[in-house]
Amino acid sequence: MIRLQNVSKTFARGSVEALRDVSLTVAPGEFVAIVGASGCGKSTLLRLVAGLVPVSTGQVSLGGTLVSAPRADTAMVFQAPTLLPWADVLRNVTFPLRLMGQANAETDARARALLETAGLKGFEHRLPKELSGGMQQRVAICRALLQQPRVLLMDEPFGALDALTREEMSLELLRIWAGRNMAVLFVTHSISEAVLLADRVVVMSPRPGRIAEIITPNLPRPRSFEQEGSAEFHSAAQRIRALIYGERLPRAA
Repeated sequence: MIRLQNVSKTFARGSVEALRDVSLTVAPGEFVAIVGASGCGKSTLLRLVAGLVPVSTGQVSLGGTLVSAPRADTAMVFQAPTLLPWADVLRNVTFPLRLMGQANAETDARARALLETAGLKGFEHRLPKELSGGMQQRVAICRALLQQPRVLLMDEPFGALDALTREEMSLELLRIWAGRNMAVLFVTHSISEAVLLADRVVVMSPRPGRIAEIITPNLPRPRSFEQEGSAEFHSAAQRIRALIYGERLPRAA
């Protein structure tokens, strides 16, 4: 589904090298998390896949077609929900399709079904200011899913939430994603979140960002927080920490 071939990206007329020689393939229905130190190019990688910025060298393709601009079959969720403050929840979810002239008689019905799946039934006509941060982010996810994307890109979508809401949203995301043949690229600073959610975890090196290693957590699905106590979870998390922090990884007493 998603394929990056020897992708590099530089900014500021070549003076800032964000990514160097990144190659990665993500299959349909696969959930891949991307972790690494700040400035390693995680968000840049997502924007290349989204077609928001061009590659400097290499190729990005989706379903065998080169990415050169934003695509209708790709949706992106950012850290901030970016909801329209004057529109109710239902209008926020359907807004992109209406803007693109792709709304039809079934659009509201599909939006309501998604909101129900996300635990937002009864909130269809509330304004964003009447919702908690977690509820607003659920609306943003429903808005992305309404496009029925083949690819869902998520850039620190839970980063601004408190710890309890973040945990709740992690499991909610897995529940919504389950059963959809949709490739997910999920950027996070949380190692625990990456291990819990992903089929594979891509660990990026410091800038210029390269793939240091790809970790496959040996955790069965469906996932739950009880798995954080397992040897498999700790093994994957420790390996990722060692790759990111290197010599700075605390030694056992």
